[in-house]
Amino acid sequence: MSDLMTIYVPLESTARSLGADDVVLAIAEQAARCGQDVEIIRNGSWGMSWLEPLVEVVTDRGRMAYGNMTADDVPGLFDGGCEAMCLGLTAEIPYLGNQDRLTFGRCGLTDSLSLDDYQTHGGFRGLEKALGMTAGQIVAQVTASGLRGRGGAAFPTGVKWNTVLSADSARKYICCNADEGDSGSFADRLLMESDPFCLIEGMIIAALAVGADKGFIYLRSEYPLCKEILSEALITARAAGWLGENIKASGRDFDIEIRMGAGSYVCGEETAMLESLEGRRGMVRAKPPLPALEGLFGQPTVVNNVLSLATIPVILDRGAEFYRNYGQGNSRGTTAFQLAGNIARSGLVEKAFGISLRELVTDYGAGTATGRPLKAVQVGGPLGAYLYEGDLDLPMDYEAFADAGAVLGHGGIVVFDDSVDMVAQAKFAFDFCALESCGKCTPCRIGSVRGAELVAKIQAGEDMADNFSMIRELCDVMEAGSLCAMGGMTPIPVLSALKDFDRESGQ
Repeated sequence: MSDLMTIYVPLESTARSLGADDVVLAIAEQAARCGQDVEIIRNGSWGMSWLEPLVEVVTDRGRMAYGNMTADDVPGLFDGGCEAMCLGLTAEIPYLGNQDRLTFGRCGLTDSLSLDDYQTHGGFRGLEKALGMTAGQIVAQVTASGLRGRGGAAFPTGVKWNTVLSADSARKYICCNADEGDSGSFADRLLMESDPFCLIEGMIIAALAVGADKGFIYLRSEYPLCKEILSEALITARAAGWLGENIKASGRDFDIEIRMGAGSYVCGEETAMLESLEGRRGMVRAKPPLPALEGLFGQPTVVNNVLSLATIPVILDRGAEFYRNYGQGNSRGTTAFQLAGNIARSGLVEKAFGISLRELVTDYGAGTATGRPLKAVQVGGPLGAYLYEGDLDLPMDYEAFADAGAVLGHGGIVVFDDSVDMVAQAKFAFDFCALESCGKCTPCRIGSVRGAELVAKIQAGEDMADNFSMIRELCDVMEAGSLCAMGGMTPIPVLSALKDFDRESGQ
């Protein structure tokens, strides 16, 4: 055989768990047998999880995609025997082509750890512009873009940055909260594994904006591949002069360190994360003071989620108005919706705010994996509401969800068919809270245990009316008295899960 053959195989957790590394070995072996020169590029993931491993072969027309490739299928890549697995050009797959890929624009497209590839596809353009701006100008751009925290709290990013910028302190920090623990959420992991330089660039811009010289990535312990990829990316960025002392001869210093969490869900809350970073048990701090004024080691600190920081480069590169033109109302830009659970097409969809839940579950997700009728959809992680058929036309934006008594959270969407036991889901919410509570406040620590006991009594058919009434009262106490969202939001999934049962039983 003749010309060099270029093949992309994802280096990403979902693809690897489904055999991507075995596919790479099979490609190398088959190429040797055929006498074919092959270049294998380990790219990130496009986010089409149900097609992984998604192998792409470079052709004159573009990158041709082959879904669910196994090592046994590899010979067909060389002799034309894989036509049945061919999905056509990757860029033309409707699931991907109909997205608004801004934050995730390079995920799947590039070699995750190639700095040249990153810069060829727009990397560091936002940072280069930021280096020519004042701190106030950078903050003004972020504020004007309408970007809100993508970790779930949805607090305006520009307001937070301006508070840190205005704080009088000789030392300030940038903390990236990468402790992604919500059920059905994997966007942070996919971004870090597929486009790590994007997160690094966003953190550097944040440092320039507020006057910080040190950053930390607080990484979930269950993400070892993220640590490996981020560590290598940080070394590469330092060697190229994008991190460390005197960044690109700008006179500015900034470096980043990775710290691993210990598996606590509550450390996704910013103050508990700061406690953990300081070497203590991850327990929620009372507010005030806010971390923006007294955060890490008592200094003004920017705490942002992975996707918030990874979105900053495109805002600085293309301008606040460009980004703000996506979305609606006070929900501007795009966000990553993650489809999981009992769904035919699991994966990540980046779209502007305003798309309906029905479009995501039906058009992108193709309904349930079992083919049974859909019963419920939980949006926003384990503290999010269960939504039903009548809720599916809700637009995916912060205000619409708040009006419906739900939360958008980190954008995780978990689908259940009609075989789900919703009372069991209510008990799971209480059990989860009891397991993950930091224990600092009584409503969360004790209320979750008592709540699980009450639901167990309902499951057993005991004193239904009284136990329903007690659950409602308990939820009021947890919502009003808990120190953080762990206890304060647990009533959301509990009451929404019990809603249908509650109505049908007349309680």
